[in-house]
Amino acid sequence: MQDIAPYTPKNKVRIVTAASLFDGHDAAINIMRRIIQATGCEVIHLGHDRSVEEVVNTAIQEDAQAIAMTSYQGGHIEYFKYMHDLLKEKGAPHIKIFGGGGGVILPEEIKELQDYGIDRIYSPDDGRAMGLQGMINDMIQQSDFPTGTKLNGELKHLKTKSKPDIARLISAAENNMDLHRDVLDQVDKLAAESKSPVLGITGTGGAGKSSLVDELVRRFLMDHPEKTMAIVSVDPSKRKTGGALLGDRIRMNAIRNDRVYMRSLATRQSNLALSKHVQEAINILKAAEYDLIVLETSGIGQSDTEILEHSDVSLYVMTPEYGAATQLEKIDMLDFADLIALNKFDKRGALDALRDVKKQYQRNHNLWDKNPDDMPVFGSIASQFNDPGTNALYRAIMDALVEKAGAKHLKSDFKSSGEMSEKIYIIPPNRTRYLSEISENNRSYDQKVQKEAEVAQKLYGLYQAILSFGGPNLLADEHATVDTEGTLKELVDKFQEIKKDLDPHNWDIIKAWESKVKRYKDEVYSFSVRGKEIRIETHTESLSHNMIPKVSLPRYQAWGDLLSWNLQENVPGEFPYTAGIYPFKRTGEDPTRMFAGEGGPERTNRRFHYVSQDMPAARLSTAFDSVTLYGNDPDYRPDIYGKIGNSGVSICNLSDAKKLYSGFNLSEPTTSVSMTINGPAPMLLAFFMNAAVDQQCEIYIRENGLEAQVEAKFKELYDDQGISRPFYEGLPKNSPKDRIEENVLSGVAVKGHLPKGNNGLGLMLLGLTGDQVLDPEVYAGIRAKTLSVVRGTVQADILKEDQAQNTCIFSTEFALRLMGDVQESFINNKVRNFYSVSISGYHIAEAGANPITQLAFTLANGFTYVEYYLSRGMDINDFGPNLSFFFSNGIDPEYAVIGRAARRIWSKALKHKYGANARAQMLKYHIQTSGRSLHAQEIQFNDIRTTLQALYAIYDNCNSLHTNAYDEAITTPTEESVRRAMAIQLIINKELGLAKNENPIQGSFIIEDLTDLVEEAVLSEFDRITERGGVLGAMETMYQRGKIQEESLYYETLKHNGEMPIIGVNTFLSSEGSPTTTPGEVIRATKEEKEQQIQNLNELHERNAGQAKIWLSKLQQAAINNENMFEVLMEATKFCSLGQITSALFEVGGQYRRNM
Repeated sequence: MQDIAPYTPKNKVRIVTAASLFDGHDAAINIMRRIIQATGCEVIHLGHDRSVEEVVNTAIQEDAQAIAMTSYQGGHIEYFKYMHDLLKEKGAPHIKIFGGGGGVILPEEIKELQDYGIDRIYSPDDGRAMGLQGMINDMIQQSDFPTGTKLNGELKHLKTKSKPDIARLISAAENNMDLHRDVLDQVDKLAAESKSPVLGITGTGGAGKSSLVDELVRRFLMDHPEKTMAIVSVDPSKRKTGGALLGDRIRMNAIRNDRVYMRSLATRQSNLALSKHVQEAINILKAAEYDLIVLETSGIGQSDTEILEHSDVSLYVMTPEYGAATQLEKIDMLDFADLIALNKFDKRGALDALRDVKKQYQRNHNLWDKNPDDMPVFGSIASQFNDPGTNALYRAIMDALVEKAGAKHLKSDFKSSGEMSEKIYIIPPNRTRYLSEISENNRSYDQKVQKEAEVAQKLYGLYQAILSFGGPNLLADEHATVDTEGTLKELVDKFQEIKKDLDPHNWDIIKAWESKVKRYKDEVYSFSVRGKEIRIETHTESLSHNMIPKVSLPRYQAWGDLLSWNLQENVPGEFPYTAGIYPFKRTGEDPTRMFAGEGGPERTNRRFHYVSQDMPAARLSTAFDSVTLYGNDPDYRPDIYGKIGNSGVSICNLSDAKKLYSGFNLSEPTTSVSMTINGPAPMLLAFFMNAAVDQQCEIYIRENGLEAQVEAKFKELYDDQGISRPFYEGLPKNSPKDRIEENVLSGVAVKGHLPKGNNGLGLMLLGLTGDQVLDPEVYAGIRAKTLSVVRGTVQADILKEDQAQNTCIFSTEFALRLMGDVQESFINNKVRNFYSVSISGYHIAEAGANPITQLAFTLANGFTYVEYYLSRGMDINDFGPNLSFFFSNGIDPEYAVIGRAARRIWSKALKHKYGANARAQMLKYHIQTSGRSLHAQEIQFNDIRTTLQALYAIYDNCNSLHTNAYDEAITTPTEESVRRAMAIQLIINKELGLAKNENPIQGSFIIEDLTDLVEEAVLSEFDRITERGGVLGAMETMYQRGKIQEESLYYETLKHNGEMPIIGVNTFLSSEGSPTTTPGEVIRATKEEKEQQIQNLNELHERNAGQAKIWLSKLQQAAINNENMFEVLMEATKFCSLGQITSALFEVGGQYRRNM
């Protein structure tokens, strides 16, 4: 595709960019906003998970010409229509709306949206035809109209703080000052009479001004419940393009408040920290009589003092990393600032910096009679929730505004503890080199293997020579000697001498090799797992009556080769587990996962039963809708309503979880459940655990004839209170016989029929919990036993949030603490078979990372959990087995070895660096075929790509595998496409002859080369991360996200210019040009399902109002007092909904702050 020149806008075009959801969409909108900036626009970027209201309010306050959104299947119709309606309702119908979302926005939906008034929805076909720059040019051209040219009585609405009017006046001042001189003169008069004080905030770039402003706004709104605030934030324009990134809003959570107005300005000139129109903007806000106006400058150099001309009180924000103390003498703002914040106070040398800055302030202001400790210099860590230093700074600012600006209306009662900011370390500072220590440990192991193999090779040469000379067999009798002088004696003596250089353990490996080979040649191989003997047949018989070995061993003779193979490869089930973690695959349990997630819990439960029919094991992989993923409750608000049950199942309370997994005995060893949930993982996990416990309570109740007690409790809590009982919405009475279950347990709450396979287990106590019916000791016994046997995993790796951006909802520190509480609870409750966290690389790959980056970042995240849990005093052997991994597959060569490289790196580190036992050394991983290789064109070709990836995964001995459905590029998978996806791996496992062997890729030269290449590349990446302060330090500098986005853009560029051929997408096109496919069946949640979910939620809130309040308060107290929150969550989830818990925890743990 030929290069398209960027369009040059005639006006100053301002565009709001955001993603309605997460994952690759956040990466995509980041790429788009960069191109929009480079095309000369001012971009206000909001990042991911933005509600319609936030986007619309931003566009109005910023007086933008357009909104550019990426949206996602399910809810996009409602989302865009609601945006159109809200702009109209709020008096801004002129703001244009542009969107995209890949193949999931179907052609007929694009037509429907554009007919409704959405300016343009770009499809993948538009992208192929126009290119990225072509689409951006088209959008900017349509948005290239002036703002602030016409005024119509805005002045009259200033006092009411009408935001659209304020926005238009600021645009008039910015774009057409001369034209509107008379109106602006009136504004200046009103401003002169105003008592609104201005707080000016300036500082060096990257000092954390935006985060600090957000924290000050949050405190101001709490401290002054009636007062209003306006913020003017200035960012620099690019001299080359005229574009600008107005990036402060993305960092701010507190401005989502009717009492706050915010406007971002670009400098529109070079080398200055402020726009020349900034005073007019402030005057407009003064005339509007905001109680406090905050002016934040763009961070440029240290010497800029321009802010002083516009503010009553000034705050200078810096970090401890300014270099030598003499540098402080060059900073003009230390002469003039009223207050100084030393932000990022967790950096090295912060206390020294605080002392030096206080002394410099004292010198500059000639305050020799004052104590240096009393200087207005404050250490702060704005990124940390409820930071005491930021509290002290806020109070000092309020006092300064009262004293210096005469703002008596801002007198504050805000209490500051007087404590200093202290970093709550996730990883102790003396452990930040942990990744390089692992690299050093693993490389040292490899060097030792090489040396030992060289010794063994020499010994083998001598051994063969001794045998040739008729000497003793030193392998059979290592102490044999030769008495006669001569060559033979010299050879034997040399052998014994060199053997001293060989590790005795390695000599044992050489000696035992023949017997090891024999074990695999015998018909039956026996080994023990947790004290239980397991006997496995070592061969399978082909149709040609050949005995095919399940594990093939190398035919090496030389000891060096054998030793090297045993120490770096080895058989499956033995260190370093390169070939797999179990000696043989479990019979009757393929790695196949049954995937579902759509509509309400009943519909997904039906799908689960349908796809697991006739399967020996139920391995249920659950996708949740985005309402659940972000910890929200279902609601009527259109941009939530549209997402209920779309692209995943809607789960917001314990009854939902019971319905979702009903009919599957969650305590059976053949049942395991995987939940992809992230941010709200602890809550969903508590729902799941309680559902599992109550299933076993139901079994106990039936076995002991206690049904009457259940009925009595229902009567007491529901019937007598006039509350309707919860129920499972079953299939209609006239459903076909082959789709309904006829053998249903007694006393289940169901309307209509249960689906085939669902016997109703879990539906007797719907709306009750076992402890409300059974004696406490009986319940405690059932609970303890259940927790010790449930199998599954919760994919909750929140560390990837600043790497690939998915669904983190809490601040990183708080989210990690929650995960630590889950693990601690698992140890206390002996939860051995459930993974407390599935550390995910899937979303890193989906956002565009290559396989090395995915593997390195994911393993680095895993080791970060290890270090964090160790710092909390947990034992590696207690928590190691509860960690698992989740990788994306792909068709790059490195994906052929992603599992074996991961197992090898993990086991070497866990064994030799952390001293973990064998069980903790075994890396368990789930793999999903790549979503990035699902294309919206020629979707039937997707199954071919998925099949090749499934082959990679099965040959590499993955622990479980999820094959994507071919139509997922355009819709939630249908029944037909899910069966096809599962059939891919079933055919490989059941029919493909070579898959009867369990180590088919061992011994291949290319596989060994790739494994070594990938292993070294990962260790090198560990070193690069260490240089940036470990995983968390690298996240602060956005190292991971930058790398992922670069790799994503590289891939997209090669795809667009055709250098990377993709069949049916950019080459081998059909006669019609392979347009985006329209699916035959589109899966969407029904209106009835959405209404049912909202109704069930309202009934839950109504009946549990009292109990919910008590448990939410207990949960907050546990968070404040540093107690185990998961233990409280297990109880709170019996009465509270997901949204209630999320809101309660936001108040005590802090909300996630998005990054650019």
